[in-house]
Amino acid sequence: MDLGIIGFRQSGKTTVFNAVTKGRAETGSFGAGVQPNIGVVKVPDRRLDELAKLFNPKKFTLADIRYIDFPGEAFGGGGTGPSQQFLAQLARCDALVHVARAFHDESVPHPEGSVDPARDIAAMELELAFADAAFIERRLERIEAQMRSVKAGERDAAECETALLQRLKAGLEAETPLRAQEISAEEQKLLVNYQFLTDKPLLIVLNVDDDAAAKTGAIEAEYAAYAVKPRTAVAAIAGKIEQELAQMPDDDAAEFRAELGITEPGLDRMIRMSYELTGLISFFTVGPDECRAWNVRRGATAPEAAGKIHTDLERGFIRAEVVRWDELLDAKTMAEAKKRGQVRQEGKTYVVQDGDVMNILFNV
Repeated sequence: MDLGIIGFRQSGKTTVFNAVTKGRAETGSFGAGVQPNIGVVKVPDRRLDELAKLFNPKKFTLADIRYIDFPGEAFGGGGTGPSQQFLAQLARCDALVHVARAFHDESVPHPEGSVDPARDIAAMELELAFADAAFIERRLERIEAQMRSVKAGERDAAECETALLQRLKAGLEAETPLRAQEISAEEQKLLVNYQFLTDKPLLIVLNVDDDAAAKTGAIEAEYAAYAVKPRTAVAAIAGKIEQELAQMPDDDAAEFRAELGITEPGLDRMIRMSYELTGLISFFTVGPDECRAWNVRRGATAPEAAGKIHTDLERGFIRAEVVRWDELLDAKTMAEAKKRGQVRQEGKTYVVQDGDVMNILFNV
């Protein structure tokens, strides 16, 4: 899963990227043509930590997500949309993380002359909407040209797509992103190959002052109105402090957080919210060789989950032995869980639940 980190210049976007990935990417303005920073992050999961204590496995593997930090120059502002250099890569992201500046630092002047997160959030939405509207306009022009020679049987489909795109464009012009517009399941099929930016899940990250590190909950509540929008969430973190903590040993970082009054690492919350926002859940495979978390889309069937492990398992899927992680933890062994009747035999139509421990049975 790829999450694109976006933001205007001087928002501290790369600082947040370094914090969440424990990276050391150069902060400050990117030069023209610089490629995005990329970092892979393990998703913390207390459930797998506890299961691993039962099996003492040779290998322990958390699920991961990839963050792509786009240069500030990708968004020039003024409602012109992202630059063509980065547009295709942005479109391939599964979700977007918008870092909005909420910190004050005279040595790092805001390009607009003042710190106003609400203004910057609205401005970024405008940039994304412009890109989608421009794409729709080009698509409508192509459909119109094709209509001159389209076969009678294909005309209805083209007219339906035209009507849908025109409606979506009108919504964008009324400042309603696609993720907040009503689109039926049938209409989604028409858009399946499109990668609209305003249709992607959006996590707004408020990059706050150092002295606000212990007040992030109150700041998130202040901006709660954004979080009630479809597939949108808000997190607040002190990026500069979290970047410093990310470079410390875990014990030292935990002690420092306690001194600052930070009850939950902001970055753990950011990773978790990113994971949840994209509709992912985790299932586990456990044993003495490896305890591992796997991510799948909510609603995935057992064979689809098996395919995440290996394509052969999906092709030859017979059934899955399934037990809830907490039931296995309580039983302490798979044999005891089976004795208690907690291990279920599930077939091809079973929908995987978050926290399932699965053993896949298959034909070679």
